[in-house]
Amino acid sequence: MPYADIADLPASVRSHLPQHAQEIYMKAFNNAWREYADREDHEIIAHRVAWAAVKRVYRKEGDAWVRK
Repeated sequence: MPYADIADLPASVRSHLPQHAQEIYMKAFNNAWREYADREDHEIIAHRVAWAAVKRVYRKEGDAWVRK
């Protein structure tokens, strides 16, 4: 299901990513959810697309995600 608000994101995303990265994740997920809606595995694809979008702007240093 698409996310209406950052607070609706999975706890694993909210607890690890900075707010801006969470916004990127949510927008990318929602777009991918709609784009791949006709596929059975669209939720898995949407999560992968969302993480890829975050990784274009952020990188992980130790335990923290920092902007590139």
